[in-house]
Amino acid sequence: MTRILDSNRTGVAQGAAKRLVVFLHGYGADGADLLGLADPLGPHLPDTAFVAPNAPERCIGNPIGFQWFPIPWIDGSSEEEAEAGLRSAADDLNAYLDAVMAEEGVTAAQTALIGFSQGTMIALHVAPRRDDAVAAVVGFSGRLLSPDLLADEAKQRPPILLIHGDADDVVPVSSLPEAGNALSAAGFEVFAHISKGTGHGIAPDGLQVALAFLRDRFGLD
Repeated sequence: MTRILDSNRTGVAQGAAKRLVVFLHGYGADGADLLGLADPLGPHLPDTAFVAPNAPERCIGNPIGFQWFPIPWIDGSSEEEAEAGLRSAADDLNAYLDAVMAEEGVTAAQTALIGFSQGTMIALHVAPRRDDAVAAVVGFSGRLLSPDLLADEAKQRPPILLIHGDADDVVPVSSLPEAGNALSAAGFEVFAHISKGTGHGIAPDGLQVALAFLRDRFGLD
């Protein structure tokens, strides 16, 4: 049984959207943490709705926030608990995406996912395994989980942009080429950007690259 995700929303009025951007937050945060990105993005993505669900579980390591799944080296959970959490969260996110696209009146081809950290991990796990391809996936400061399973389990191969700070001390910047190489080997079109001097966060240059990528994938350029 899937869990209903609480959601935050901004942008064009419901029912008027021509495209949808879904923000997926990191470990210990919440949807509101990323929804503010709609402010700089919105003027350049007309007729777009922006939504940002809270992950389904209270965060073990930060109870005021949420997590998509446990992280053993942070919260002491087992690998089995982490894998079960990922599977459950993937079901929850898929149900959320189906519901929000129906509510907004858009298709998968009019929808993009933007993840940060653990949000990138769940985005890169879910998007390739959906029945219909989303327009794009943007992943900031994340990793690709189970890269060895990707080629066999992928149903869709949406274009993917990976962005990472070269001073990230939470998720090493080496995670970007590791993910990019695995995605490329599995047949994905992958783009990448390194933000110089940036830690575990989203820098203005990375956001500009993401915006240009989204405009192109939404057919706005």
